[in-house]
Amino acid sequence: MENHFKQQPSPHLKKIVLFGPESTGKTTLAQQLAAHYNTLWVPEYMRAYYEEKWQGKPGKSKKTDVIPIAKGQMKLENEKAKAAEKFLFCDTNLLEIKVYSEAYFNGFCPPEIATFALQNEYELYFLTYIDTPWEADGLRDKPMERKTMFQLFEKALIEAEKPYVILKGNQNKRLQKAIEVLETWN
Repeated sequence: MENHFKQQPSPHLKKIVLFGPESTGKTTLAQQLAAHYNTLWVPEYMRAYYEEKWQGKPGKSKKTDVIPIAKGQMKLENEKAKAAEKFLFCDTNLLEIKVYSEAYFNGFCPPEIATFALQNEYELYFLTYIDTPWEADGLRDKPMERKTMFQLFEKALIEAEKPYVILKGNQNKRLQKAIEVLETWN
């Protein structure tokens, strides 16, 4: 089972993660950065998983959902890594899935996900701040817990000693800051 959670080698790529609470602009920014750098981005598999599972009706996450979501996320990432150029922008990763799992299930995260969340390597994390308007979409459910969730995400990065930059402001400011960071960091 562990092979499902392991990154495939891609030494030609720099993998960047868009990381943070729901409704903070991660997907938009991943798409914008991929377009700017003429490369690919990895969508959030959890969204597709729940949309299919719940078919537009209200649903509730379960512990048994965590493994298939993590498998799907890594499968997408490994597929996109084969075709991406220079950068691969990941709209979530196993560390984000770990944070959500622990937040929703009282500290529970399957051990294999916790292990690979720390082992899989990314060059940089863009931690998206909560200064964007929260938008309901049928899947998002923590509008009143944004600050707490942001703190959990930042704590996970600090504890795992992952390199990160906090992005704040509107879409344009975030995009410009991300490009500036990538151009000077690269």
